[in-house]
Amino acid sequence: MNFILPGAPWLIAHRSMLGVNKPYKITLNNCDYVLWQNKMGEIFALENVCPHMQAPLDNGWVCKENNSITCPFHALEFDGKGRLIKDGEAKGEAITKSLDLIIKDDLIWTYGNFEPRLSVPSFIREKSKGLNFFGVAGNKAIQAEFLKCIKINYDFNHQNGVHSDTFRIKENPLESFEKDGYYAKVVQTFIREDNTIQELFQNPSLISFPKKIKNQLEYTFPSTTLFKAEVPLGEILQFFILYPETENRTRTFVLLYANWGNPVINVPGLGNLIKRSLLKSTAKIVEQDSKALESLYPSQKPKIRLPKEEIMFYVEGLYHEW
Repeated sequence: MNFILPGAPWLIAHRSMLGVNKPYKITLNNCDYVLWQNKMGEIFALENVCPHMQAPLDNGWVCKENNSITCPFHALEFDGKGRLIKDGEAKGEAITKSLDLIIKDDLIWTYGNFEPRLSVPSFIREKSKGLNFFGVAGNKAIQAEFLKCIKINYDFNHQNGVHSDTFRIKENPLESFEKDGYYAKVVQTFIREDNTIQELFQNPSLISFPKKIKNQLEYTFPSTTLFKAEVPLGEILQFFILYPETENRTRTFVLLYANWGNPVINVPGLGNLIKRSLLKSTAKIVEQDSKALESLYPSQKPKIRLPKEEIMFYVEGLYHEW
């Protein structure tokens, strides 16, 4: 079994994705886990297989009284440490493996029980300070290996093709590219064509995007890409998250934050309309990237070079040197 970047910190969920007393399944590096959160906000995680007859625990339910996960086959209960519960109490040693979690600012991180090689970044908390959390968008599995998925986030040429139908980008000049170890930053400008009335009607958030958008992307390898844009209504932050489910499947989701400085957003109903539209358009971006990645043929040596590809070589180097 090949583990992808063992010892890297992976952001596997935002607290809002779990709900309360509901099993939530994730897959990380070829292993399935079940997470659950009680009404006090405590979060637990175990390997998703019952040690009795290997039933998937996420098909079971949460016992609120014992803060335990219940197997769907025989109603066996396990606490957050993997111990069997009998008569309302945990008995003996753990018989199913727990997943170590690190929870910071509603963000749920894990090293997948590997020895840490990098610290859990405070990047999202620092960058989103003072902004409103709008929600999670584009939570899906991409049928593509992790390296291909991470490279598309560092590819500044793909917006003109993959996202042309949405944003009508005709140019995206790169102003600067800085790198410092596992951190990188890019400043660029999107120069857009006009959207049609029909496109604006279908996606009202496009109203907030001018024809020229100065934006920046910041990266913390290997999981997080921040897209930050200044628009007339205020500031938008999108954190694109990736982690490897298997060797050929990658999970992604986007955390959306915003700060509206323009008073027009206070018009009754307009704020919620823009918020819903932003979440919808963010999900569409993820869907477009996913389709592009899943349609690729096996990798070959490129016979064409495009401008601004050096940052892709940078992240590819970090991956192979891990």
